[in-house]
Amino acid sequence: MSRQALGTTTGLSSGSISTIVAELAGEGLVEDAGTVDSDGGRPRHLLRVSPGCACLIGVDVGETRVRVELFDLGLTELARYEHPLEGRDYNVASVVRHIGDGVAAVIARTDVPAERLLGAGIGVPGIVERGSQDGAVVHGQTIGWDAVPLESLLRTSVALPHGAPLFIENGAKTLGRAEMWFGGGRGASDAAIVLFGSGVGACVVTGGTIMEGTHSSAAEWGHTVVQVRGRRCRCGSRGCLEAYAGAEALIQRWREAGGALPPDTDEETAVRAMIAAAFPGDGGAPDPVALAVIEETAEYLGAGLANLINLYNPERILLGGWAGLQLAPYILDPVRHHATAYALRYPAGQVVIEPGRLGPDAVTVGAATLPLAEFFARGGRRDEPVVEADLVPERTGWRAAAGVQI
Repeated sequence: MSRQALGTTTGLSSGSISTIVAELAGEGLVEDAGTVDSDGGRPRHLLRVSPGCACLIGVDVGETRVRVELFDLGLTELARYEHPLEGRDYNVASVVRHIGDGVAAVIARTDVPAERLLGAGIGVPGIVERGSQDGAVVHGQTIGWDAVPLESLLRTSVALPHGAPLFIENGAKTLGRAEMWFGGGRGASDAAIVLFGSGVGACVVTGGTIMEGTHSSAAEWGHTVVQVRGRRCRCGSRGCLEAYAGAEALIQRWREAGGALPPDTDEETAVRAMIAAAFPGDGGAPDPVALAVIEETAEYLGAGLANLINLYNPERILLGGWAGLQLAPYILDPVRHHATAYALRYPAGQVVIEPGRLGPDAVTVGAATLPLAEFFARGGRRDEPVVEADLVPERTGWRAAAGVQI
């Protein structure tokens, strides 16, 4: 943006803009980004955040793999590390080790000076409880994590530079943050971002702020009941949406209906195989069993979205997550149809349902925004840590943190 545009956007005087820009440029946080012609006047000089002045780490503790990425301040990926969770191994010690190995690997590959790392954000399945003397504690019922003191374990096991903050957040919420900052949610005030992976979850944004419960969970939408006395969900209850719409349930239902898959096939391979069977690219006849299961999944997903529409009246719903992105080209139209059919007519007519725009790395991007938001909240200063009690959503939401609405 130009200085003139910054003044218009922030409401600050040209003198204030010049003073602030000079400070930020002096600290290496902003830099020249070329010029743009103006109507009848002199060309305007553009400014941008200096991407090389700092780095951030984002971690996605998914249900199929642990992914660690190192980003510059412009959220461009510099290095990545991935480790598949073979056999659905959610052993806490193993996951902590994979995170530590990943952090060490991405730092080593880029030789980042310790002082340039602003911190690390980690997206995890489940509910994140704060306020414990051990830091963030994770309750991941679907993966067998019961009150895991993850922050304490990471601080003693992961080689982050001294003083680099560590943030832990629900994975669906980090996905939602990424789409709201950089993806399909930009410009929306009310949205729901769906994470369709091994299970399903949602991040609900109202008035530009991500909804928070008593603890830091996403809207546990995957565990709303869509069928009384229905299928057993992996959470232990019956009839949850996740028992019908998650990738794990999708594959299980296909196998129960006669789908032929080797028992040791991983989830991502199995979903690709199911899509290929239901929608053969060679023009052959579709597998009726695979097609029927996917069509039923689209209806359940549409019904689940109708619940979100009726409850929150979002202007946008974005379908993300690795399985959601793979399935979107084949199920999005029927999902829209069923969502409209099950929802109240007026709110259904106001919502747009689209695929997420950031791809499978959205959770790591969103996790990296956690230390970035704190950095913004303290004005780009590294030596003034913000106490956790101050980091409420209103303070660290992207509009408030940046001080402007973009």
